[in-house]
Amino acid sequence: MIRLLVADDEPMFRSGVRAILATDPGIEIVAEAADGREAVELAQRHRPDVALLDIRMPRLDGLAAAREIRRGTPQIAVLMLTTFGEDDYISGALAAGAAGFLLKSGDPRELPAGVRAAAEGAAFLSPRVARRVIAHLGGDQLGRVTEARARVLQLSGREREVLALIGAGLSNQEIGERLFLGAGTVKTHVSSILTRLGLRNRVQAAILAYEAGLSGGAGDGSPPPPR
Repeated sequence: MIRLLVADDEPMFRSGVRAILATDPGIEIVAEAADGREAVELAQRHRPDVALLDIRMPRLDGLAAAREIRRGTPQIAVLMLTTFGEDDYISGALAAGAAGFLLKSGDPRELPAGVRAAAEGAAFLSPRVARRVIAHLGGDQLGRVTEARARVLQLSGREREVLALIGAGLSNQEIGERLFLGAGTVKTHVSSILTRLGLRNRVQAAILAYEAGLSGGAGDGSPPPPR
């Protein structure tokens, strides 16, 4: 059972989250918070697997709450809720250690998928959010795609397959099942990918996979040729 903390200052939104997740018997909401400070306190008290935090909240915003939760209880994965008007918060959320982003007005099916991905140690970026993340990072789009594809060429063919699945939001276990690899082998590949590409976490890896087109993102959708 995945234990979830939901933090949002809008009661109707929290009610909507409850309704969506009620259809997934593998996820249990163990606490709800109406502001960031309460979210931090409840995270310390209940120790959920995942904390779903709205970026804008009273008393303590979602970014500050994410930093405190990750600092005090690093085993809790943090998902950030965004809207189309909050692009300026994206870099801060990445720096705060967010495992992924969900769009409030996005496909409701992304909510349980994102919670499960975060709980299993994966990164989750819905396609619409991924496009905004990359756009917010700035720079020439074609240049970023070209650079990303060149960086991916440093990887072996198997590592590129693993990177593509990281970009698709799969956990290590799911990647192993898809590629018929043991959990230890997948973990080794992920560590190698992060080290060889100079990435800090799976979210950065997912963004790079999107830019390179490995996960149907900013590139043309076809993987770079094998070395």
